[in-house]
Amino acid sequence: MTNAPSKVLVPADDLRTFSAALLEKGGLSPEHARTTADVFVWAALRGVDSHGIARVPAYLELLAKGVANADAEMRIESTTAAAAVLDADRAPGPVALSAAADEAVNRAKSTGIASVGVRGTVHTGAIGYYVSKIAERGLVGLGFVAGMPNMGYTGVQGAAVATSPLAIAVPADNHPPLLLDMATATIALGKIRQAKASGTPLPEGAAATEDGTPTTDPAMAVMPLPLGGAKGSGMSLAFELLTSVLVGAPIFAAFHSDDPKGRKHRQNALLIAVDPAAFGGTEAFTAGVDSTLSTLKGLPVADGAEGVFYPGERSAAVAVERAEKGIPVAPKVWRDLTERALELGVALPT
Repeated sequence: MTNAPSKVLVPADDLRTFSAALLEKGGLSPEHARTTADVFVWAALRGVDSHGIARVPAYLELLAKGVANADAEMRIESTTAAAAVLDADRAPGPVALSAAADEAVNRAKSTGIASVGVRGTVHTGAIGYYVSKIAERGLVGLGFVAGMPNMGYTGVQGAAVATSPLAIAVPADNHPPLLLDMATATIALGKIRQAKASGTPLPEGAAATEDGTPTTDPAMAVMPLPLGGAKGSGMSLAFELLTSVLVGAPIFAAFHSDDPKGRKHRQNALLIAVDPAAFGGTEAFTAGVDSTLSTLKGLPVADGAEGVFYPGERSAAVAVERAEKGIPVAPKVWRDLTERALELGVALPT
């Protein structure tokens, strides 16, 4: 570990071990602590710091307050070979969705395609992680998440739907996998907070006031607006149907009802694994993926563009660099982690 001018640089393995130790002190089993830490470090390696190590203190709070269940008894419900529901019992998202990804792959290996819904988890983390794990095993991974409404909906006053993400991972032979990982919002909530702290104006059409009026003033902005207007808000509503309603745990309708329990924090998800072997062969598929990606990268570069990139390519390159040099941790995040480590009796990386 070395000090940079503004950030602490920590080797990925050390950061993973350290994070897991903190989460174990927070109440998770050693296995579940390692799984959760792995999701955070994966995001941090790829430069997605908003879903990286900064989440550790937040998860410790979720566990301490009982919002997340450290002793969750997850169970699989299934009536057909190609589909199942994992009842998470409020387990942290990394624990529940990692188990769901394994379940989807194992089923898809025999059925060609399989889907696993996740009911009642708490904060799913970087959804790209789970579909990437599916792709690592040679299958195509798709993932959808629905959460608590915190984003505008076209034509509605105030927060109506969630910034529900979508992720798709496609394996290749000679390229890093394609990884599309996106929210249905124009801008992340974290970006609004950063703009508020720095006083930087927000882009047009990215955020809104409490009543849903678009604003570029970070001091007035409280929620993001949907990506592409009606397209983003429509996608979010569709994901609520594909996840929450499908597994019998609606969030949207309950949130907007008079029942105070409807605002209790929770999330639902759906993971789908597709085996290329069932569609003509794995080798032909990955060769075709490579050919497609190579063709894209061979197209003429537009004036002023840095290059031609496919989804996930640049973050994969960042992961290679950070794996070699270490993961930069922002000073405030490092202070928070250090304070937690002192409170819980966990040794800092040396």
